[in-house]
Amino acid sequence: MNHITLNNGIEMPVLGYGVYQVKPEECERCVSDALSVGYRSIDTAQVYQNEAGVGNAAEKSGVPRSELFLTTKVWISNGGYEKANASIEESLKKLKTDYIDLLLIHQPFNDYYGSYRAMADAYKAGKARAIGVSNFYPDRLIDFCQFQEIVPAVNQVETHPFQQQKAAHEIMKKYSVQHQSWGPFAAGRKDMFTNPTIKAIGNKYGKSVAQVILRFLIQNDVVVIPKTTRKERMIENFTVFDFALTAEDMEVIAGLDENESAFFSHYAPEAVEFMTCLGKS
Repeated sequence: MNHITLNNGIEMPVLGYGVYQVKPEECERCVSDALSVGYRSIDTAQVYQNEAGVGNAAEKSGVPRSELFLTTKVWISNGGYEKANASIEESLKKLKTDYIDLLLIHQPFNDYYGSYRAMADAYKAGKARAIGVSNFYPDRLIDFCQFQEIVPAVNQVETHPFQQQKAAHEIMKKYSVQHQSWGPFAAGRKDMFTNPTIKAIGNKYGKSVAQVILRFLIQNDVVVIPKTTRKERMIENFTVFDFALTAEDMEVIAGLDENESAFFSHYAPEAVEFMTCLGKS
């Protein structure tokens, strides 16, 4: 497994396993399968409601905790110092660990400055090895980096061949924030898995569309966390270090960028209203 070094010196696998939309009752089995395949980075979140499944699988796997890289995210409804602090403690319990490797603000809503202070305290106390953000567009990320003692180590944003985040990527590089992709396959939207351009490139290497996409992102210095509930797909997604795309291949895929979300905009009022209502008591 290849690793990248975050801005605080912590090493992070460039390929992990994400559990977004993995049902709580399925999560333990899925993470166990992923760990057996060789994944060591697992990405979850409070709002996914499956942190306990990740914790159970990690505990039962026999893999030393020092070899695992566990990520979770503070949800909007836990925004603000006090709520975020309590939610971090709850996440630690569910994950059955004394520390979280990467702790992120999930969305740039509610009192995320207060949340980040709680995360910074967790970092200083050794309860988090690195802290960062998710879904922060360049304007929010720049503003945030300018006023934080601890610059976010990671920004996890929608990134795939049709939304490559080229401008955002340059901003992240400028501020030494690692670019991480959620939705590397765009959940199959826009006929991603049958795209003739990506398929033709894969045929040259005997690789699937999914493998080419992951390889493209990794070669662009983007960390990836593909999700699947099928072990054979986990194996397929993991087998991306035995080939490399040429500069020409990279240029062709770069040309697929539509520079717009395949899901939703964080500037759209209806999307913001939906997300900010999730988890509210």
